[in-house]
Amino acid sequence: MKVLVKLAGIPRSTYYDLVKKMNRPDLDADLKAEIKSIYDEHEGRYGYRRIRDELVNRGKKVNHKKVQRIMKELGLKCLVRMKKYKSYKGTVGKIAPNLLDRQFKAEAPNEKWVTDITEFKLFGEKLYLSPVLDLFNGEIITYTIGSRPTYSLVSEMLAKALERLPEDHQLLMHSDQGWHYQMKQYRHALQERSVLQSMSRKGNCYDNSVMENFFGIMKSEFLYFKEFESVEHFKLELEKYIGYYNAKRIKAKLKMSPIQYRTHFEKSA
Repeated sequence: MKVLVKLAGIPRSTYYDLVKKMNRPDLDADLKAEIKSIYDEHEGRYGYRRIRDELVNRGKKVNHKKVQRIMKELGLKCLVRMKKYKSYKGTVGKIAPNLLDRQFKAEAPNEKWVTDITEFKLFGEKLYLSPVLDLFNGEIITYTIGSRPTYSLVSEMLAKALERLPEDHQLLMHSDQGWHYQMKQYRHALQERSVLQSMSRKGNCYDNSVMENFFGIMKSEFLYFKEFESVEHFKLELEKYIGYYNAKRIKAKLKMSPIQYRTHFEKSA
């Protein structure tokens, strides 16, 4: 060993210091195991910030830099890093003003909802997803999915969402200028429940960027992340993912999942 140390040009003191460190027990062993457990539980979707937030929720205050360092040591990397469906067909009905005006913050549930449609291509087929998202906590209120972007895709989504809306509300419903949202039936359904309608400006995706952001997350964490056996299998897994997104997945800004945040708000109100 003395010959090898001398050959490598390493001072004897450095060698003995390294040996001492190797024989020292790992003080972060339990933390490493928990970080690995959280990473595996979320199937690699969590980066160091969300893992840090989950540790805090479990009563362990750890600096995010330490979590980042440990994940690097363990070789744990966030595995998630899309065609957008365009429903604009000109003015086929009535265009609502942009009342939301990029004011994406809501003070309570059911104040501001946003909606849009996105497209999937699977097994040589196209599928269209129409969800509603609450800007208060990012929760997906409901969704519909179909093989064609028909008006019923949106009308069924709206009916399901309005069933969850309390009678006493001040809701603003925002979308782009897609033809579905211009339809007389859609506008009347909102008016009957005293819901204000808002639309993005033409060709301006930033006016509905929170919904766009959800689509990006969902596609990277779900569509491009998993393998599906069939369209029906995809639909089942989508239902599971949205349940996970609402109930378990930590939103960085909230430090907890959307449902946890809403529940905490309702208890403290």
